Amino acid sequence: MTTDRAAGIEVNPVAGHIGAEITGVDLAGEPDDAQVAAIRAAVLRWKVVFFRDQKLDHAAHVAFARRFGEPVVLRRRGSASPPDVPEVETTADRLELGGRFGMDHDEWLRRRRHTLLRGWHCDHGARIDPPAATILRADTVPPYGGDTTWSNLAAAYAGLSAPLREFVSRLRAEHRLGVGYQPRPGDDAYVRHLLDHQIATRHPLVRVHPETGERILNVNGYYVEQITDLSRAESAHLLDLLLEQATRPEYTVRFRWQPGSVAFWDNRATIHLAPSDNAHLDFPRVMHRVMLAGDVPVGVDGRPSEAIVGSAPGRW
Repeated sequence: MTTDRAAGIEVNPVAGHIGAEITGVDLAGEPDDAQVAAIRAAVLRWKVVFFRDQKLDHAAHVAFARRFGEPVVLRRRGSASPPDVPEVETTADRLELGGRFGMDHDEWLRRRRHTLLRGWHCDHGARIDPPAATILRADTVPPYGGDTTWSNLAAAYAGLSAPLREFVSRLRAEHRLGVGYQPRPGDDAYVRHLLDHQIATRHPLVRVHPETGERILNVNGYYVEQITDLSRAESAHLLDLLLEQATRPEYTVRFRWQPGSVAFWDNRATIHLAPSDNAHLDFPRVMHRVMLAGDVPVGVDGRPSEAIVGSAPGRW
């Protein structure tokens, strides 16, 4: 436990490499500059921080987010999102997604998740400028199940052997929407959606964090299509190895949501896994998300990411 006397808050780490719970601050009560600085430092150090029993509404959620950056305004949001607060995206899980694209949510997930590690992702990682951070608050949660897990990609990179760290630092990978999706026979509405809204970017496989200078293993199972300049077979084997490294249990933290819980994570240095253990339950799970605008990743060689299709910095 660490106490920031100037801010009057406590930062309590909850796992060895990632995650801390912060107490002593009311996020809806306009935290002062010292508290904001302490929270920012904790996010950079622990990659994801958690708050309990917060009383945020949509406006307060956005106001809190603005203390740390510029909120993203999405052109397309789910039907459950508040129409008068464009910075907030609301997810209602399968209750909202059921029937979308002509299939139920279970079938849609089966067709999207072609590997066991498919669900691990950063938010909007196929963009040229993925969000810098995400602030997610729980509205309605099931009495059990529905936990979220995060992994520290800086620790995962540091945990590789020195020769492998040097090798992967020179590589780039294509991040694309719809990776590994198995189309339905005949006309497939989701394939048409992907074609109409395709985004793809060539990102460094190892990015340098713009604030901490850490080297980040920039890989996830949701968007990464192929490692550039490797054969498909070589790419597949190396991606499997790196994803297994990135999601090793010692680099992760799991969070049990309660109404009023808030998670604030560095989207540049983590990947997370949305819950899949509550799909068979009849309990609603409603969450509200605000994302902060990010920058274009830069590799160890100093070269930035390159847009392939459908993405321009700052345009959502």
